Amino acid sequence: MSASLATRRFVAAFLAAGALVGAAALPATADDHRRDRDHRAPHSSIVISDVQYGTAGRDRSDRALNREWVEVKNTGRKSVNLRGFTLSDRQGNRYRFEDFRLDGQSSVKVHTGQGRDTRRDVYQDRRHQIWDERDTATLRDNRGNVLDTDSWNGRRHHRNG
Repeated sequence: MSASLATRRFVAAFLAAGALVGAAALPATADDHRRDRDHRAPHSSIVISDVQYGTAGRDRSDRALNREWVEVKNTGRKSVNLRGFTLSDRQGNRYRFEDFRLDGQSSVKVHTGQGRDTRRDVYQDRRHQIWDERDTATLRDNRGNVLDTDSWNGRRHHRNG
């Protein structure tokens, strides 16, 4: 009977220790998940796929401003409504998408100047350059979660996302 009692005590102690370890790990896991949700969106099919920054100069025509753009791509199969998504630069300039549906496996160029929005091109309607030789583009979803970032330094282009 003492061998059986000793075995039961051992099993009980083992299970209790496992429960304590599991309980201690739970808050950390929940906290990590909350932090990820607050600051970083789960893997998204909406990404920054390419950037064409402007060159310093006095030409502020729409033609010159529209030569700078950031391309946003939907790498997924399903279309996504980008309403409320934002694209911003290091200086805090921000473009907010209106009701715009981006089909799966397609992209849209966000131009700086003025123009007529289409399925492939949208315009910020600005009168000055946004994307500099050394800048960072940040794409956020409609909840403010960062989906992707892209940085460049003159000729050197660096993907962060």
